[in-house]
Amino acid sequence: MTYLDGPGEDQAKGPGDGPEAVALEIAGAVEKLSDLWSVAAQGAALRLSPHQLRALRALEVTPGLNLTALAERLDIGLPTASRLCDRLEAAGMLERASHPHKRREVQLSLTAPGRHVLSDVTGRRVQALAFALRGMEPAERVALSRGLKALRRAQDSQLSRSEDRDRR
Repeated sequence: MTYLDGPGEDQAKGPGDGPEAVALEIAGAVEKLSDLWSVAAQGAALRLSPHQLRALRALEVTPGLNLTALAERLDIGLPTASRLCDRLEAAGMLERASHPHKRREVQLSLTAPGRHVLSDVTGRRVQALAFALRGMEPAERVALSRGLKALRRAQDSQLSRSEDRDRR
């Protein structure tokens, strides 16, 4: 078991701290966070599906994606991505424009209302998460932050090693 009683007390102390046991605990926390995330997003002025929000996020991070790249990023088929973009375009969240150098390619980009919806959803999610975090002791929040950073580093490291193996 991991103890968070004070400095140096956050060390593994037993078999319940193995990767599988911790993964099970994290899975439960992720489910609760996922519920919190969804409920917060649904409180926004314009309700969007999780796929629609992911599409808008992808276009926020990488403006100018084409439909194929968006479908790959979302891990969905081209027809599904096309219908998704049709709905987002009809709602005024994204726009399609011809690629300046490739006649046959269409670029997708967020509109101002699309950016506003993403900002609204992000704000609501941050507030919901902050409310939950207020129930934790400051040392627990610090430990959680440190653990999440370590998890991201480990994931990035595993991904890098996997990509290196794939290139060989």
